[in-house]
Amino acid sequence: MIRRLLVLALMLAGFALPAAAQDDPELIFKKSTVFRLLSPDAKLGVYAIDDPLVEGVSCHFTLPEIGGWKGWAGLAEEVSNASLACRQIGPIKFKGKMEQGEEAFRQRRSLFFKKVQIVRGCDAKRNVLVYLIYTDRLIEGSPENSTSTVPIMPWGDQEPQRCADFLEE
Repeated sequence: MIRRLLVLALMLAGFALPAAAQDDPELIFKKSTVFRLLSPDAKLGVYAIDDPLVEGVSCHFTLPEIGGWKGWAGLAEEVSNASLACRQIGPIKFKGKMEQGEEAFRQRRSLFFKKVQIVRGCDAKRNVLVYLIYTDRLIEGSPENSTSTVPIMPWGDQEPQRCADFLEE
């Protein structure tokens, strides 16, 4: 019986762990938004990621972090607000094929079932990468979201690649 409980506890702990280290965004800075005298403040965290499939594109996003003791312990459900800005930071090179709406980043936002995602698509007509950040839960998602676009431009003397050439059919 004790062994079964231990296995169940380890399985539940696996659900609560954050995304893999390679998925961890780089923290740029945090800014307190709600001061709390005896517990951690509520904050906005500003993060950066490089697109794992598209070299030369970075995204910065802001996520709220619940303060108080529940937030500190990871028991409070994080709110769904998010903002996103993606930019071309060098010559764009696609590392492989992609699907419309393919995940570029994912991270858990609560003890169970809620996560934030950044997905990417291609506006083939305009040769623009489109990024969308949103949160969802196992049962019900949230309409809170933010979109950012990255026009694929020449970099130096290199002609730009066309995102349509890298879409899976």
